[in-house]
Amino acid sequence: MAKILIVDDDEAMRRLVRLNLVDAYEIFDTGQPEQALSLALEHKPDVILLDLRMPGYSGFELCKTFTSFSATQLIPVFIISGEAGAKTKDFCHDLGASGYFEKPVNFDALRSALAQSLQNRRQERRNGIRVGLRVPLKLSGTDLREKDFGVLTTTENAGKNGFLCACAIALPVDAIVRVHLLRAQAEDAGLARIVRSELAETEYPRYGLTFTEKTGDWVLQ
Repeated sequence: MAKILIVDDDEAMRRLVRLNLVDAYEIFDTGQPEQALSLALEHKPDVILLDLRMPGYSGFELCKTFTSFSATQLIPVFIISGEAGAKTKDFCHDLGASGYFEKPVNFDALRSALAQSLQNRRQERRNGIRVGLRVPLKLSGTDLREKDFGVLTTTENAGKNGFLCACAIALPVDAIVRVHLLRAQAEDAGLARIVRSELAETEYPRYGLTFTEKTGDWVLQ
């Protein structure tokens, strides 16, 4: 059974989330955000649900910690907050959050997002461990509007068979893109399929990609 860590100082909210998810997930929770990282390291959750505003501690800082610390950076973080507004959502996305849900929570939508995130993570795990490499790339293909594109980006982490990156182009899951390594000149690395899309409704979504065909050198062999 997949594990979820809930970090929220509101006990009633933690109880409500537990009530709605306990049938499908093993739940750990804390109302003390300063304990959140140690609990994540101890229990190794598959997903973290995080409130933004907690007394004496910023959920923004904790989100950044989870998404940048090597031991937790691959754990999807979903924000559950009473704060609305596109700017807050975009800021959380920039910090690495995988999703954003306003209170009162639509639990049907949350369960669907969690299930999709876990399915995508299982697909990625089969492709091996990734490391925090920043590699300049050019991606090209066809976007959601069926228009050809070519865009520059940088990996956030990379593995033997895939990578994670941000991209200003809206792309659907399962789309195939061509990948070029940017060295002295663009070098064709092959074709990759998008297996995970995080916050696709924002301006700069993040994507997890897996190679379907390698036609040249890649950073990890």
